[in-house]
Amino acid sequence: MTISEQIKVLCVRSDISVAELARRIGTTPQNLGGKMKRESFTIAELEDIARAVNGSFERNFVLENGEKI
Repeated sequence: MTISEQIKVLCVRSDISVAELARRIGTTPQNLGGKMKRESFTIAELEDIARAVNGSFERNFVLENGEKI
């Protein structure tokens, strides 16, 4: 699943529209839509998106043995 697909699922589960998410993170729906098409999010932006729905963003690498880095 792409990050844009994950953001759409996040919106559905948080019962908000993508436009509302854009408003909450201080951007326009057009700008957020463009970023979603390009898949061009920074880690800071993903953290902002998570905070906008009272969540958190976790990032890590997972090795074959299950170890997270």
